[in-house]
Amino acid sequence: MARMREAFGIYIQVPFCASKCTFCNFSSEVVSAAIFDPYVEALIQEIFRVAAGRCSRYFAGIEVDTIYVGGGTPSLLGAQRIKAIFEALREVFKVKEGAESTLEITPRSADNALLLELLAAGTNRLSIGAQSFDDRELAGVGRLHSALDIEEQVKRARQAGFKNLNLDLLAGLPYQTMESWRRSLQQALRLQPEHISVYLFEADEKSRLGREALQQGNSYHADALPDEDFLADAYECAREFLVQAGYIQYEISNFALPGYESRHNRKYWERRPYLGFGAGAHSFDGKSRWLNEVSPEVYCRKLAQGESPVTERRRLSPTEQIEEFFFLGLRQTKGVRLDQAHRRWGAPPWNWWQPRVEWLEHEGWLREQDGWLRLSEQAYLVSNAVFQEFLR
Repeated sequence: MARMREAFGIYIQVPFCASKCTFCNFSSEVVSAAIFDPYVEALIQEIFRVAAGRCSRYFAGIEVDTIYVGGGTPSLLGAQRIKAIFEALREVFKVKEGAESTLEITPRSADNALLLELLAAGTNRLSIGAQSFDDRELAGVGRLHSALDIEEQVKRARQAGFKNLNLDLLAGLPYQTMESWRRSLQQALRLQPEHISVYLFEADEKSRLGREALQQGNSYHADALPDEDFLADAYECAREFLVQAGYIQYEISNFALPGYESRHNRKYWERRPYLGFGAGAHSFDGKSRWLNEVSPEVYCRKLAQGESPVTERRRLSPTEQIEEFFFLGLRQTKGVRLDQAHRRWGAPPWNWWQPRVEWLEHEGWLREQDGWLRLSEQAYLVSNAVFQEFLR
């Protein structure tokens, strides 16, 4: 395990939802609230287990500067359980004053009392899963909220005192049109969040809607999905809207007002260390990655029996590290510094990628300026295909 010499992040996974959206391809599920207490107990056990185990010498005395509680819908746990998690983190880790502390919520999942308690517990950033401001689109994918609920949730967050909000928007939903997409963008901007994430629906086997689309069926309104040309137009429309409104596109899917970029998510793209806790959580120390048991029930049982929840641990080879350097770092609009790659891995491994970089530059997918290598804007929509070129 590599030594964590820099401030690191903490991710808490809460894989529970009030309902499972048809487009969702994450590891989350609808469960009885009876599992909440055992799950939080297991989370806290894991936090103390890591602190007492072999990881302790690697982060001793090093600050935590970001915390991200994701899911799922973590707000379902309620204030007291979330507070207990934060108290455990602060007891075990040296949390930096002013650390960015994000919690994901869905509209209608956090009332005034919960929001105030979340602030008191240390949360200072909310990521709100809006997805759309069109009620037909929301209902079509099983969302439990309306456009009005989004506005009310933002209003409540502001009244409680939150000064850093993100809104998630999703392009490519059933029944979505360019007109409805523009309205969603306009309504999102009217709420003046500090950060907006714009994602494109991907048809894959991990979601019910994705499977149905791949099978060319009509369940889950798959026959009402817009085509790929729409996705390209919607993405460019969002970029134009948000940049004109003063947002900076700092990553392929993420836009922020100056100074409000997600510090935690940047750790992923810049290959910085983070520890993950909870069922399905990932961790990374700079050279190794490890994964927890995905099933919440098995995760709880293992910790109750004094066992480690880690199911997979892999030390990355220099080749794998360089691959990640490119396909994660190039997601950021600033790109990657080539001199960092030379210093970190040396000339021999780098020599294999140099011709690939030159070819991608020649084809117009990459551009190099002042030592930074970036995706060209025309490559944003085909970024996955560009990233594939960096895999040996």
